[in-house]
Amino acid sequence: MTRPGLLGFRTAPIASQGLDWPTLDSIWSAAGALDVFSAGWMSDHLTDASVDRGGGAFESLTTAAALAHRVPGKWIGIAVLANTFRHPALVAKSATVLDNATGGRFVLGLGAGWHEGEHEEFGIALQPMPERFARYESAVATLAALFSDEARRAPGVTRDDPYYPLREATLEPAPIRPGGPALWLGGQRSRGIALAARFADGWIMPGNRAGDVAYFVDRRDALRVALEAVDRDPGTFAFAAQVNVPSDGEGRRRAREAALELVRVGADHITLGIVARDGAPALEAMAREVAVPVREAAGRT
Repeated sequence: MTRPGLLGFRTAPIASQGLDWPTLDSIWSAAGALDVFSAGWMSDHLTDASVDRGGGAFESLTTAAALAHRVPGKWIGIAVLANTFRHPALVAKSATVLDNATGGRFVLGLGAGWHEGEHEEFGIALQPMPERFARYESAVATLAALFSDEARRAPGVTRDDPYYPLREATLEPAPIRPGGPALWLGGQRSRGIALAARFADGWIMPGNRAGDVAYFVDRRDALRVALEAVDRDPGTFAFAAQVNVPSDGEGRRRAREAALELVRVGADHITLGIVARDGAPALEAMAREVAVPVREAAGRT
């Protein structure tokens, strides 16, 4: 399989919302035994992104590496890494580790970065949007260079760039997946859509628009136009949606209906996010009442 199947589960690793490591570990352990999920996902924040400042969060890349053995044979994805947090060379190295750990089943999601509080708190620059997006575009191009065949052997790749220059850089050991880990971008406006069409293997809707079918359709259509403009077949590109699943029966019913509608309008992959502090029982209830009925209705894995 060259990309995740229809459904994935998502846990926001936010420790300040009542989530501890044993609970997170138990969720991923339970998910590993459920074949309805082809992938496990998490977000990338240094603090609790639901508040302006503060709050605990497990760092996403180390968390994903630590939990990979709980979901053997499944994809693991980050939706999405903040470009402002890490140099793209470090992202490429970390993503290559996860690519190897998952047997070539890692989705590297990347966005420009947005949460002001966590940047201020740790002294991380959050540039005005024009420069921030320019850095994001540069990081995507740098990742493409590092995942290229040229970077797998000496003398490596050299790339002049105002933000992330490379000088005879190699990426060794190499990723398992040809072309490097799958790259899914999170850009929403015209410039982000064009960037995804040029470089990405897929696009994932933002968490703050989870379950918004009309928004997904609008961005999907814009992406299809952009892909065709650069002579890429939209059929080879992954269009991914997100749905938040509450821990009560009525909430799961609404989530199931939203997911079914997203399948109807052509979502290739849907992440189903649970309230992580509610643990493995919340995941198992979501699997029974949302994921299994959606998979059966869709008729695909």
